[in-house]
Amino acid sequence: MSTPDRVRERVSQGLLGQWYVVAKSVQVRGEKPLGVQALGRKLVLWRDAEGAVRCLADFCPHRGAPLSRGEVLEGRIACRYHGIMLDGMGKIVRVPAMPDCPMEGRLAAVSYAVQEANDGVFVYFPSVEQPEPPPLVLPKEFSDPEWKSFLCSSPWRCNYQYIADNTADPMHGCYLHADSFTLAYGAKQDLVRMERTEGGFIITRVGQVGENFDWAELVTDTSAPYFRLDIPYPPAGGPGGPFRILGFMTPVDTERTRIFFWRNRRVSGIAGEAWRFLFRAFYEKQHWDVLEQDRLMLENIPYDARQRELLYQHDMGLVRLRRILAERAKRQIEAEDAAQQQKAG
Repeated sequence: MSTPDRVRERVSQGLLGQWYVVAKSVQVRGEKPLGVQALGRKLVLWRDAEGAVRCLADFCPHRGAPLSRGEVLEGRIACRYHGIMLDGMGKIVRVPAMPDCPMEGRLAAVSYAVQEANDGVFVYFPSVEQPEPPPLVLPKEFSDPEWKSFLCSSPWRCNYQYIADNTADPMHGCYLHADSFTLAYGAKQDLVRMERTEGGFIITRVGQVGENFDWAELVTDTSAPYFRLDIPYPPAGGPGGPFRILGFMTPVDTERTRIFFWRNRRVSGIAGEAWRFLFRAFYEKQHWDVLEQDRLMLENIPYDARQRELLYQHDMGLVRLRRILAERAKRQIEAEDAAQQQKAG
């Protein structure tokens, strides 16, 4: 396979050396493991005796049964097939059918670093370049008490690149979402400009501000890439100004993605609780309706659309994003090739 083909394949699968959100914290409970899939890998999550989330490859080292169909005993995960028990590092700690079995004490399952933050579970996928997990750097809003947020998640049946491209394209809002609650206004013609930031870049409409989905920031130079955008809300939308979305995209495989997005407003105290109530009671359906417009459009774009598309000025954001992903994929592949050559002698 040629290098360009390998780069495209790696980007499509999802880059390594990054933290990805794989679940909500509330999904990982003490008594039962949770099976998830990310970057084409099956994983199992559970909580140990101290309540910390643990993550292993969802594969029992004995016979390959899925650990996610097992149970949690004393903070360890036990396979339902033959009872093999493993700890959070992937070490076999007990083989109940055979006392003093030679398998006990063996580090036999692949383990992954895990961190919980702001109601989300993040898992690190190591690369040859970065085998050890770097610090998990998250949006500033997560640690700012003036911001109130809550996490939502949705599965989309398309490659994550289409969702990323959609985010880097503020001009689609006034067309695709023209009949929505908050995005029904705005000029149909404009230009866009791109500005580099410390962590990535912002793509902005030139002639329009505060009317629609007018800008998006893609934070790419971080250990857990994400996007940030604001949706203007009318006064009837409650306190707090614009409705801010902080989104993370996790490739399930090359054909599916799970998006995790935090809904945020700059409110606190009683105003924050009032906003949460108003949103849940009146505005959540409208927001899901907008997301459905995006999802249905992206899921129906042909798989080979990128080989047939014609781009123009409004597409500079997605061109920039594609270049960043391709450059990183190429570096990862070169590092893997170098490691393989060194190993071969």
